[in-house]
Amino acid sequence: MRILVANVNTTRSITDSIGRQAAGAASPGTEIVPLTPAFGAESVEGNYESYLAAVAVIEAVRAHPEPFDAVIQAGYGEHGREGLQELLDVPVVDITEAAASTAQFLGRCYSVVTSLDRTVPLIEERLHVAGLSARCASVRASGLAVLDLERDENAAVDAIAEQAVRAVKDDRAEVICLGCGGMSGLTERVVERTGVPVVDGVTAAVKVAESLVGLGLSTSKVRTYAPPRPKKILNWPPPTP
Repeated sequence: MRILVANVNTTRSITDSIGRQAAGAASPGTEIVPLTPAFGAESVEGNYESYLAAVAVIEAVRAHPEPFDAVIQAGYGEHGREGLQELLDVPVVDITEAAASTAQFLGRCYSVVTSLDRTVPLIEERLHVAGLSARCASVRASGLAVLDLERDENAAVDAIAEQAVRAVKDDRAEVICLGCGGMSGLTERVVERTGVPVVDGVTAAVKVAESLVGLGLSTSKVRTYAPPRPKKILNWPPPTP
């Protein structure tokens, strides 16, 4: 089984970190292929960057030269999953939905701890669209920019754990979801601080994707995610410089 794991930003060190986390969760016989988009922002922290990333990820997946069995979109709260589902005949798993749906097996309600406050509405909207918001106690911002997660891991853990503890105490969350692909690998340290289950979206997405492939299931093509109708699209993809 081969699973493409697509980073939504262009920072290769984040792609590498996501790839290692995914590979660590994969079953024997599952090959993890990390992808970095050819264009886009170095970190995705707003609507413009998210829409740009959606197109970039789609193009990165379309350009992959080898067959694959599933795709993971490794951006929390990002746009684009629906476009991939239209284009592909294999399962597409978004880490936002994988983490939240997994959390609902583990407790009555969950909270998400993410990066900057400006990303909170994007995550709330994606959870609502996915039908996963009813059991979401809160979405909290750690105040860290995505690239800050790499610069000082100890400070990142402190900031994330602080908000996770507040989510458990103040918002009555019973499970925490790490709300950024760049937080992969911090799970155990946040568990130690909170005493509750902590779900990493990349890890959860790998297990969901493996299960869907193993069950022989993929996206319905009856209506919502039917393939795009054949038509002329002007000036796309743009010419290579």
